[in-house]
Amino acid sequence: MRPFEGIRIIDITHVLAGPFAAYQLALLGADVIKVEHPDDPDQSRDSGPDLALNRAGMGSYFITQASNKRSITLDLKTEGGREVLRRLLATADVLVENFRPGAFEALGLGYEAVAKLNPRLIYCSISAFGHGGPRGVQTAYDHVIQATSGIMAATGTPEVNPIKFGAPAIDYATGTMGAFALSAALFQRERTGRGQHIDLAMLDVALMMQASHVAAFLRNGKGAKPSGNKHAHASNSAYQTKDGLVMLGASNLRQQKRLWTALGRPEMAKTDNEARLADRDHEEAVLTEIMLTRTADEWEAFLQSKHVPAARVRRMEETLADPHVATRGVVHYFPEGAPGVPGPFGVPVAAFKLAHGGPQVDRPPPVMGADTDAVLAELGYAPGDIAALRAQKAI
Repeated sequence: MRPFEGIRIIDITHVLAGPFAAYQLALLGADVIKVEHPDDPDQSRDSGPDLALNRAGMGSYFITQASNKRSITLDLKTEGGREVLRRLLATADVLVENFRPGAFEALGLGYEAVAKLNPRLIYCSISAFGHGGPRGVQTAYDHVIQATSGIMAATGTPEVNPIKFGAPAIDYATGTMGAFALSAALFQRERTGRGQHIDLAMLDVALMMQASHVAAFLRNGKGAKPSGNKHAHASNSAYQTKDGLVMLGASNLRQQKRLWTALGRPEMAKTDNEARLADRDHEEAVLTEIMLTRTADEWEAFLQSKHVPAARVRRMEETLADPHVATRGVVHYFPEGAPGVPGPFGVPVAAFKLAHGGPQVDRPPPVMGADTDAVLAELGYAPGDIAALRAQKAI
């Protein structure tokens, strides 16, 4: 049995962060019902480098976090659509939404109203800046939050900055934090019997991703500076080799001693970190010369054999081809394709394993509205009722 079997989640989210939060619980057994407007689907369905998939409404951004979900369409601006949602929420454990603060309240579907309908409901609101506060009404995406949070200003090199992350890391960190918050709220409900309102802001998540930088600034008033591939310690930085970059990770004192010993320069080892900082330029010059004597792969193998963290800088395709990744089960493959996605494809799963009842993909990403009739039938709607809702364009 997986941890969230028997839990029903109503997923009224779009783009990446909200859908990823619900996806993580779906992998762990939750019944996740994704709700989209019949004429205005989740914009991730039209996003990604595969234009054919975008045109089919199954863009790679969407299929990344849509497996194990059921899909229905509802126009929540119609009374019929709102009534369907109310009936759904009466059966649900969790609602996840990531629309502009105030949007659901305007529809009569805010937390206070929904809690009267189902006092045990966990209501998770994900937004750019949170509910309330001077920025509460503002909207943003991952890269806008990167700009707002200070994380871009600390990324890049001293000469070229600020730089945006190469991946939408804030979105996926927010989704992961959302899954954590939902898990905590569900556990709390087991003890109290009460529902909960989760107010999750992308800006807050971005600050947590810089937690040590935040703490340092609050202590000394100095913001983090972009340092590129360099670290405060020379033995913890990237260097050019015969054929590419190698990232050294001799971070602590024991590791830096092992590094210098392995390199035949034991006299370079320091007994405290302040000495490392003072001699940084000299250490970097020595390492720059030594690292050019072997290839990146050779350095990785050699240094790892000496228990010194080190890795050749790889591209995505190299990482996914690494036999080790296959042993982790972090990717699920659909070798025969799926409805709306012709040909084989794969999707990320979760970043952890469980000894039993762990995360797994059971069904492929759904085409839009694939489960509308089935879900409405579960709620007691007769075929004639469903036809009437369709005629009203409520579904």
